Amino acid sequence: MEQTSEHTRQPGQTKSVPQEPRGVQHLKWLGPGFLWMVSAAGSGELLFTPRIGSLYGYTLIWALLAAVLCKWFINREVGRYAVCTGQPILEGFKTLPGPRNWAIWLIVVPQIIVGVAAVAGLASSAATAIIAVAPGPLWLWTLLIVGVGAGFVLWGRYSLIENAATVLGIALALAAIVTALSVGPDWAALGGGFVPSVPRNVDFSEVLPWIGFALSGAAGIMWYSYWLPPKGYGVAGGNDQAEPQTADPKRDLSAADRQRLRGWLRQLTLDNTVAVVGTLIIMLGFLVLGTELLQPQGRVPKEDQVAQVIAQLMEQTWGRFGYWFMLAAVGIAFFSTTLSNQDGWGRLLSNGTRIILRGLGLHGRWTDAELLRKVYIAIVLAVLPVTIFVLFGNPVVLLQLAGGIGAAHLPILAGLTLYLNRRALPAAVQPSRFTFWATVAAALFFVAFAGIYLYQLSSGSGG
Repeated sequence: MEQTSEHTRQPGQTKSVPQEPRGVQHLKWLGPGFLWMVSAAGSGELLFTPRIGSLYGYTLIWALLAAVLCKWFINREVGRYAVCTGQPILEGFKTLPGPRNWAIWLIVVPQIIVGVAAVAGLASSAATAIIAVAPGPLWLWTLLIVGVGAGFVLWGRYSLIENAATVLGIALALAAIVTALSVGPDWAALGGGFVPSVPRNVDFSEVLPWIGFALSGAAGIMWYSYWLPPKGYGVAGGNDQAEPQTADPKRDLSAADRQRLRGWLRQLTLDNTVAVVGTLIIMLGFLVLGTELLQPQGRVPKEDQVAQVIAQLMEQTWGRFGYWFMLAAVGIAFFSTTLSNQDGWGRLLSNGTRIILRGLGLHGRWTDAELLRKVYIAIVLAVLPVTIFVLFGNPVVLLQLAGGIGAAHLPILAGLTLYLNRRALPAAVQPSRFTFWATVAAALFFVAFAGIYLYQLSSGSGG
């Protein structure tokens, strides 16, 4: 047997936890959080934030800050499990006591609905940029975008688009911030938005998707646990397997392993924080633009005018160059987000389905992870979104549905993850008492918003 410096490693076991980043190496290991941030660019930042600014001005800044802080805690707990075990979060959920794979069912079924609605809404929002310059009905361009996106994801040929989208995303963010400052926000009104208050006749069907998609929804947070192991965070960096796994997450850790894992958790916290702060700055920029430029005109990004209305925000300050730049950037951002969503949901849903099928005693071809991923991308994340859009046709409504369900799903994700981490992880790397109760409070925040929305919906008092 091969001897390592600290223990004997059997086939399939992990090595010792590798050395955590130090000094300037911290910057090298940033990345999963940035992917997490970019994956939500086409919904929370670009669409719902200008809408909220146009409808309610700065009065709900406090809700945005609270939502982003809550997701900081929830995302870090999901990341904690991945860093300490080398496994995505669903692999942990399947070990929870009770009826076999009950937690997986609780995740997968709602996320199928969210995935279909989100891809349909994002693709049709990207199509609104195309119809501004090219002839053809919105549904046709939506079909083409979904089909092209699914093709790139299935054959893994979208790295160039991702790189271009990343560069444009950074440029778009900087442009939004500079434009927001040049517009000259009403600083007194903006400051007043930090004091919790609820506008009269607020429509929570607008607010819930906004806070649900801020950073990302429940699915995007779970994707984070799929991005950390390939990057080599924590236990995954000491494993030779293509998909690192730990047979016993609660195994005894040496003193050196405990110290290194704590170092990796600090890196996780930094990665998570950079994503949260960056997204918050971008969203505040778009909130200023929506409040200062759209609200006086009574305009909101909607239906087939999503990209055009957002592009006109830049035109009012930078002229026609600003309009065309923003139109291109918004279109590519929505398209890139469509691809990342098809890829992310493909991985999440195929992993969950594979766990469920194996739990039912099925094996062989239909529990092959790659085959399941292709089936989900081709049917659930391509054919169904186009069908749904053709039947219902409103990208904003579709994204509201996806964001609303995603926000309501966040407390479930937070509760399951906290229970899993306290049950499965070694005491040395479990969440502290403060972190535990802060994450509980984060879950209750989204419970409160979802409850108010359901009450408003049932009473018919929505705006």
